[in-house]
Amino acid sequence: MAHAYAKPFYDSNAWQSCRKSYIAKRVAADGGLCENCHQRIGYIVHHKIMIDESNVNDVNITLNQDNLQYVCKYCHDRMENHFVKRGGQKNFCVFDENGQPIVGVFSDEKN
Repeated sequence: MAHAYAKPFYDSNAWQSCRKSYIAKRVAADGGLCENCHQRIGYIVHHKIMIDESNVNDVNITLNQDNLQYVCKYCHDRMENHFVKRGGQKNFCVFDENGQPIVGVFSDEKN
């Protein structure tokens, strides 16, 4: 789930353009396979160095394609700090059709 401080970044034209060009690059390279498992089609562009309040305005982190990975939802939800524990269960963030986090929506789905 995107934090409030990151929402303006994820809504920006700069991110949308960067994300779109990175996906196109991955599709051209290998058909868009997940860069982690290489078994499923990518679903979300992931920042290797996570975006936080200290770096959300640093284009060397946020828009640098060397800091990006195209990964499937299964792999992304299992990456460190990409799930929320509630009542002892793992609840995974849900993403929209563009791969953007939907604020406040979770799923217990275990693909």
